[in-house]
Amino acid sequence: MLNQQTLDRLWNFDDPALSESRFRAAAADPAYDDDERAEFATQLGRAIGLQGRYEEADALLDSIDGDEPTVAVRVLLERGRVLNSGGHAEMAVPLFEQAAELADHLGEEFLAVDALHMLAIADTAHAETWTRSALEYASTAHDARTRRWMVALHNNLGWSLHEAGRCTEAMVEFQLAEQWAERVGTPQQQERARAAIDAC
Repeated sequence: MLNQQTLDRLWNFDDPALSESRFRAAAADPAYDDDERAEFATQLGRAIGLQGRYEEADALLDSIDGDEPTVAVRVLLERGRVLNSGGHAEMAVPLFEQAAELADHLGEEFLAVDALHMLAIADTAHAETWTRSALEYASTAHDARTRRWMVALHNNLGWSLHEAGRCTEAMVEFQLAEQWAERVGTPQQQERARAAIDAC
């Protein structure tokens, strides 16, 4: 199966059309096996969905052979993201729950945290609970790439608390985001963490 760094190199979230072209090429590359090409296809579906082409993304995800368990997790995640982006958050929630449960069962830490993070976005009534679950999970993860979720999760929780007028609690989360950014984050995450503290 693919490691997350391989997918990270192909993603440009500021340019989903560019990401689409990269994932189309990767999904057709015979240097990868069938399961790896299926993983690339899930990310192709995500890139298409980010451009608002929800029916096309859904049809592509339908066509992916999800017999391999990690591929199945990614299909659930991306189908949920397409539904959430398309305005159907309530339909996305059970898909994210299934993805989190299956990823946890498989020991796919990065995907389990991703699913919990998406639950916090889709299930807004329980966002803080889902985010704290994701934080607990990511804090004990074995690889640095999964622990990097700590930056985004603390930042997301900080802004939620800030919007709710809980500014002291928000500042704690922003400071934790900065600490994790210094430990495992990217330069961009470090910059955003400092900006959030200044804004708060």
